Amino acid sequence: MAGDKNRILVEGALAVALSVVFSALRLWTMPQGGSITLEMVPLFLFALRRGGKAGCFAGAVSGLMQLMTGGYVVHPLQAVLDYPAAFGVLGLAGFFAGRPLAGMALSGLLRFGCHVLSGVIFFGSFAPEGTNVWLYSSVYNGSFLLPTLIVSAVLVHLILPRLSVFGTGRR
Repeated sequence: MAGDKNRILVEGALAVALSVVFSALRLWTMPQGGSITLEMVPLFLFALRRGGKAGCFAGAVSGLMQLMTGGYVVHPLQAVLDYPAAFGVLGLAGFFAGRPLAGMALSGLLRFGCHVLSGVIFFGSFAPEGTNVWLYSSVYNGSFLLPTLIVSAVLVHLILPRLSVFGTGRR
């Protein structure tokens, strides 16, 4: 029993570390923040292997680590929305282990929601005059989150079956 907990802890720490490293390896960066990265891949893999509870915890820790290693903060609520909340919801994919693509899509949509809400509340001033801030925030955040989600889901879809030789890790 203790060995299982240690294994989950180590695997979660590796997922967090890889996510933070992948967040620094940007494939494309937006002018006011946000980028296309592979940071969701290890979090999705961990959540799908170890479940939603462990996945949400690892995601939130990853968000906090990203916040501490270069996050941009204008308000405490914005920090929560853009980092631990946005990455914590990625772990919800673990509750859909039987339907991983659906789980990743839902958790990616919830991450998008966190960033859109943050954008509307705290970054609406960046929207061109006369532009609806909800539309602006949705288009801005969607321009990097949708490609990130698609690339991540494809990679997880290719990697996850190969991890089955190590067991799903689910108890």
